Amino acid sequence: MYEIDFVEFPSSSAASSGAFFEKAFGWAATAYGPAYTDVQSGGTVSFGFQQDAAQQTAAPLVTIRTDDLARARASVEAAGAIVTVEPFSFPGGRRFHFREPGGAELAVWSPDS
Repeated sequence: MYEIDFVEFPSSSAASSGAFFEKAFGWAATAYGPAYTDVQSGGTVSFGFQQDAAQQTAAPLVTIRTDDLARARASVEAAGAIVTVEPFSFPGGRRFHFREPGGAELAVWSPDS
């Protein structure tokens, strides 16, 4: 069995990235030095934010599932994110993309009812 349990992103501020996810989703962030922050989502996937440019890789787009897309958008914007792609429909649901304060771009999606 395979499952994604960790995703790492480049970040211009690992601390700001961690603080964003704590505020937006209530997840726990732990700094491992000044250039790296780990965020535990409470599920099977955790995230790392790498500030050290020499250690950064190209950023993948990871999607976060929710049951209320409008509430999720309000939450990420209140936490300081910028919506980069307005909500749109795709087979199976709807999603929008956002850039969090450290610069990582992600998406939030909600399945069709």
